[in-house]
Amino acid sequence: MAQAAERMKAMRERRRARGLRELRLIVPDARSKAVRRHVAKQVAGLNQSHESAALCPSDPLTWKVLEAYVKEWAEQAQADGISRAFWGA
Repeated sequence: MAQAAERMKAMRERRRARGLRELRLIVPDARSKAVRRHVAKQVAGLNQSHESAALCPSDPLTWKVLEAYVKEWAEQAQADGISRAFWGA
């Protein structure tokens, strides 16, 4: 057990040296019937026209927004970008 703890400590130190830190997310369990009912209720209340207009692959503005988002993400992550592997692009 001590070896595993030491490996985790070393891994965290390496990540900190690279300017990274661990982030834990607690999210609702989508397998839960109560959660699924709650989500279904929220979805039923959405304005369909707003949702349809949100991201439309045939709308050039969608790609401009997506490209700006990816560029901002890449700059913040100090990455060189991500590949676009959806909507046949």
